[in-house]
Amino acid sequence: MSKEENTYYKDRPSFGRKGPSKLRQQFNRGMTYFLVIVACILVYFAMLRVTAISDTVLKILSILKPVLYGCGIAYLLNPIVRTVDAYLVPVLEKHMKKEKAKTVSRCAGVILALVVLITIVTTLINMLIPELITSIRNLIFTLPAQINQLVKQVNHIQLDDSTMTTMLKNAMNEASTSLQNWMRTDLLNKVNEVMTHLTVGLYTLVMELFHAVIGVIVSVYILFGKETFINQSKKATYAIFPTERANLLIHIAVKTNEIFGGFIIGKIIDSIIIGILCFIGTSLLNMPYAMLVSVIVGMTNVIPFFGPYIGAIPSAVLIALADPMKGVYFLIFILLLQQFDGNILGPKILGNSTGLSAFWVIVSILLGGGLFGILGMLFGVPAFAVIYYIVKLFLDNQLEKKKLPTESECYNGDSYVDNDGTYFQKKDNMTENEEQKTEENKKEKEE
Repeated sequence: MSKEENTYYKDRPSFGRKGPSKLRQQFNRGMTYFLVIVACILVYFAMLRVTAISDTVLKILSILKPVLYGCGIAYLLNPIVRTVDAYLVPVLEKHMKKEKAKTVSRCAGVILALVVLITIVTTLINMLIPELITSIRNLIFTLPAQINQLVKQVNHIQLDDSTMTTMLKNAMNEASTSLQNWMRTDLLNKVNEVMTHLTVGLYTLVMELFHAVIGVIVSVYILFGKETFINQSKKATYAIFPTERANLLIHIAVKTNEIFGGFIIGKIIDSIIIGILCFIGTSLLNMPYAMLVSVIVGMTNVIPFFGPYIGAIPSAVLIALADPMKGVYFLIFILLLQQFDGNILGPKILGNSTGLSAFWVIVSILLGGGLFGILGMLFGVPAFAVIYYIVKLFLDNQLEKKKLPTESECYNGDSYVDNDGTYFQKKDNMTENEEQKTEENKKEKEE
């Protein structure tokens, strides 16, 4: 897609078109009734067979999982390929034909993207896996002793002989006894269950890695043929829908790509930086489980708003079991780190990629997380941003048809719209631009 086409589809399209003839309107109305009846019948039969349909869909998605992985990998690597094309194609066009220059540039971009991907994955595996294994092993061997030591320290605290103190000591003693009994009796059974699940999980992990490797191969084909796929999609859109609707759909697709790309890629970069800073800080403060805690903080930071708290609480508990004061220091450090992320780093990387206020971000995270779990919390924000943009686009077009302002600030307590559809606002609070808009609206209404 050329720069001119990108600019065209980024401009806000208009809703609607010139009205059809009366005969055409009656035919469209009859077809609408017919399609509604057919749709109701299909929905009824689909609900009767919802289990079979869902199983079939899940089976198809399972078979196409490598393709889905390939699409995701290609989407993440596409900025690298696009950047290489932007800088390399003009240079190569001076020495060779345009088509050959594009081909050479695309090969270089795909190779560079794969090198970056392999380098990042290899570096993370070499850095994270040994440290994670060490941290988890130390956690398994030292956690029971740390819990017992914490209980003993609480029991030895000299407090007054009040009823509340006695109840607290009894509760701690009962909790300690229950924990020790559980470790002697139920823990072995739990370990056996975990080992059984671990075997199944290991097989699943191997299969997912196999799908990911195939996905990398698929992503190469997608990156080489992305223009063809885009052209075919546009062709089908213009063939199926009226021109106005097709332009609207393409505009929404461009905006969706802009929102999702800016948010997801920016959030991944932001989380990697936060994870690295967390590891540097915890290492300098000589805190236990530095790598494990940094991985948890970095991974949960991908989730907007709630992510830092989701990662910080269990990490602080782990550190506090080894050293209570370092657990407190860790909470203070994470608070400062998240303030840096929220006020400096995050806005620099993400900017206003979604266009949502803090309230709608919270709503989208809660709704997405409640419906689809962790993935819903991650993708709920950009998905809700797309829906929010579509609704705003529709409302703004409707207001423009009525010759009314589209800014929300114009509908404060000092403004109103009379029965003739003319917008008014008190002059003591009205800016010059709003006065001009009001006068223009009056003239257009009179004409």
